[in-house]
Amino acid sequence: MVFEYAPAPESTSIVDIQTSYGLFINGKFVKSKDGKRYKTINPATEEVLSEIVLAGKKDVDAAVKAARSAYGKWSKLPGATRGKYLYRIARILQERSREFAVLESINNGKPIRESRDVDLPLVAAHFFHYAGWADKLEYAGVGPNPQSLGVAGQIIPWNFPMLMLAWKIAPALAAGNTVVLKPAETTPLTALLFAEVCQQAELPPGVVNIITGAGETGSALVNHPNINKVAFTGSTEVGRLIASSVAGTNKKVTLELGGKAANIVFDDAAIDQAVEGIINGIFFNQGHVCCAGSRLLVQESVKDELLDLLYERMQTLRVGDPLDKNTDVGAINSAAQLAKIQELAESGDTEGADRWTLKCELPEKGFWFPPTVFTNVTQAHRIAREEIFGPVLSVLTFRTPQEAIEKANNTPFGLSAGIWTEKGSRILEVANNLRAGVVWANTFNKFDATSPFGGYKESGYGREGGRVGLEAYLKSGDK
Repeated sequence: MVFEYAPAPESTSIVDIQTSYGLFINGKFVKSKDGKRYKTINPATEEVLSEIVLAGKKDVDAAVKAARSAYGKWSKLPGATRGKYLYRIARILQERSREFAVLESINNGKPIRESRDVDLPLVAAHFFHYAGWADKLEYAGVGPNPQSLGVAGQIIPWNFPMLMLAWKIAPALAAGNTVVLKPAETTPLTALLFAEVCQQAELPPGVVNIITGAGETGSALVNHPNINKVAFTGSTEVGRLIASSVAGTNKKVTLELGGKAANIVFDDAAIDQAVEGIINGIFFNQGHVCCAGSRLLVQESVKDELLDLLYERMQTLRVGDPLDKNTDVGAINSAAQLAKIQELAESGDTEGADRWTLKCELPEKGFWFPPTVFTNVTQAHRIAREEIFGPVLSVLTFRTPQEAIEKANNTPFGLSAGIWTEKGSRILEVANNLRAGVVWANTFNKFDATSPFGGYKESGYGREGGRVGLEAYLKSGDK
């Protein structure tokens, strides 16, 4: 007997999307001074959701001035008082988590199950965590009498809009900085809803400012002379431009960029458990994850067994409506990202890899790509070298642990990796030799507000999360 899942759609009635939005500057929504407007859409249906501002230089300047004006008072507040504001924000986010989760899935395309059960709980956890740090900054590890930096310009990506917002705003405010945040062009709605949370929490005007826009807006923010700190999560290409533009200035910078993580499965691994980790590693959030396990390195002796189980498990994945609580894989975030995934997948065909694609019925409207696995992949293939940022897995093999390490490190990236084995000594030995900022053992894509996250090489520099995440927003009072 075959059991079918009946649709279980989440209600959209909890979300009130305005027909147009302004910019959130100095504690209130204001009209743009020199920006144009564009439409943001639902990637699962291509339905227009709202009109958003592409903030211009005058808008950026107004936001930075508001943050600079608020900085004097905010930075001088007792840490415990700043912590109370962060606690208040965290509690409001918990109370309104369903509203945020639904809006995130509508504007981003990710399954509601992930928005609801992963993203929003982690968002609140980050604000709670840094609320606790606000009056303990002398233990942050930057020296005695730590001081805030000033105004932080923060640019976040479209794959985890609310989580990236929390990663950046929470430590900045706890440390006594004020913020100008620019969400991604395609996913601005939850950041604009967060502006309402700032108002609801009675956060002092100007402490958090949110300006929407695309690349030109981000460039104006990074290059503004009154920005003291730049925090960016996004592509390696844009990260290079930011690093170049701030060179020679006194601005502190953290960059969390692309990745091409190796998920390494040894012959003694619990295969069923590893298969679940592989699925989570590459198909979570449609593969729109900088630390996605997009390269599967499997020991030759268990390759056939593992792939048989992997294909069998993949056939249970449900692709479709992001608001359906049964959905495992939602929509690709944009037409541009879909085109990139398709182009790289076609290169895999052209270069001789073997493609296995999940047979599933895709919706007629929206942007979709079925979960896909490539085998007979070599390290020379583009699909093994370039970040696809989609639900595409490349499978390579190895014979010895040393070969696995060499292949895993044979990439310009160094953000994350996974190890699957029953031997603790092997975990420690391999992890110690992997050039990756985060190494998971017998799990994948696990995050915690208390743990630092960041990469090596072309995956950027600096860390976010935990105590270490405060260092990027503080300086020693002796300096």
